[in-house]
Amino acid sequence: MGIETEYGISVAGQPTVNPMLSSSQVVNAYAGQVMRTRRARWDFEEENPLRDARGFDLAREFADESQLTDEEVGLANAILTNGARLYVDHAHPEYSSPEVTNPRDLVLWDKAGERVMLEASRRTAEPPLSTPILLYKNNTDNKGASYGCHENYLMSRATPFADIVRNLTPFFVTRQVFCGAGRVGIGQDGSRAGFQISQRADFFEVEVGLETTLKRPIINTRDEPHADADKYRRLHVIIGDANLSEIATYLKAGTTALVLSMIEDNFLTVDLTLEHPVSSLHEVSHDPSLKHLLTLKNGRKLTAVQVQMEYLDNARKYVEDRMGSDVDPMTRDVLDRWESVLTRLESDPMSLSRELDWVAKLSLLEQYRERDGLDWSSPKLQLIDLQYSDLRPERGLYRRFVQRGRMERLVTDEEIEAAVHNPPEDTRAYFRGRCLAQYAEHVAAASWDSVIFDLPGHESLQRVPTLEPLRGTRAHVGELLDRCRTAEELVRAITGG
Repeated sequence: MGIETEYGISVAGQPTVNPMLSSSQVVNAYAGQVMRTRRARWDFEEENPLRDARGFDLAREFADESQLTDEEVGLANAILTNGARLYVDHAHPEYSSPEVTNPRDLVLWDKAGERVMLEASRRTAEPPLSTPILLYKNNTDNKGASYGCHENYLMSRATPFADIVRNLTPFFVTRQVFCGAGRVGIGQDGSRAGFQISQRADFFEVEVGLETTLKRPIINTRDEPHADADKYRRLHVIIGDANLSEIATYLKAGTTALVLSMIEDNFLTVDLTLEHPVSSLHEVSHDPSLKHLLTLKNGRKLTAVQVQMEYLDNARKYVEDRMGSDVDPMTRDVLDRWESVLTRLESDPMSLSRELDWVAKLSLLEQYRERDGLDWSSPKLQLIDLQYSDLRPERGLYRRFVQRGRMERLVTDEEIEAAVHNPPEDTRAYFRGRCLAQYAEHVAAASWDSVIFDLPGHESLQRVPTLEPLRGTRAHVGELLDRCRTAEELVRAITGG
């Protein structure tokens, strides 16, 4: 699994500045001053963003420009030694984490991304740029624009896509009750007064589709596996909020992975199909009391928390059936936290202010409303909402909560700092990151599924494919990388040339 986050961006005192230029300055500030050796370009050769999981390719002439992510358009792009990608996407700086195998590692390398972005932002204020650029881990400017936090999950190609759509849609509509980031304002432009659970919900308009920036779908059909296409598909999830809470990110990824495993194994038997998924998504977000009843196609009426309880019950049965007493500690922890959070959401949502973003934010906002007599239309509340997501430790309200011990954590600052520079050891990201760290001068390009070397004395570039996500790990190539002092030695050892 992996996670990619587009950060909100603003330049102090320059409201009309070109965001693509500013985003490029952010990426280049980090890449140029932190990564002082040759910068490898991104390898677009194997990318195909217009292939649809429903069995067809969208013609390029009918695609929106934002969908053509396989084109080199000259924007800033860097590959980091921790295996991540830092680049400009749709006028925002984006951090795409390296591939990991579990939700705790997803939290860890997502938090490393926050550190990278904070450092990049700080460096823009230094000469020669001297342009203070502020970054926010949120999803909307409350003026009608939204930017994404996308999850990616490796799945079996054999799983029928129709099964994924049927079983996953109700889960995505309702999981916002624990992974919503909270938002002041209702509607895409935030013009209606009020507070809602999710920052992204109001921007989704259809159930299934290929788009990511227009007519956003609950289930995205992009079929771009970044791996062996005969064996795998990459489920590209665009409906999540950008979370600062470590617990919210952990549950978002851990519960989704469990549901996907049940779908792959054809274990889900309960029918939770919603009568109106898109409007239900909006209605759940607009009801922080969590009392709204959703209508299922079979006539049942359940709250969003109750729908999640059904998934949880199935997941417990699934884990017992498939793992028995051999269940690993992290899977057990995901199940136990999932149950604990849902139980408290049903009885007292505000008791989760140390664990969930939307509850922490709402609790703070209610304190201001009570103290200052503010209604939900007050611009001050929108400012507090924005300040929650500010990456600066001295200004960001989430950061202050952490400093004061008011948010529960899963990873340490020392682990995060290590993850800024080092890749996960149990996926192919290890090979990519180590190559960038050791042989930077001779890595011409890289991508999720390749590393390309430019070796002295060779007329052509040397591509090393990495189509198997669980090969290229430390166990697999660690000794080889330790032994090979040069890129030429490494390529020779791999190819036998």
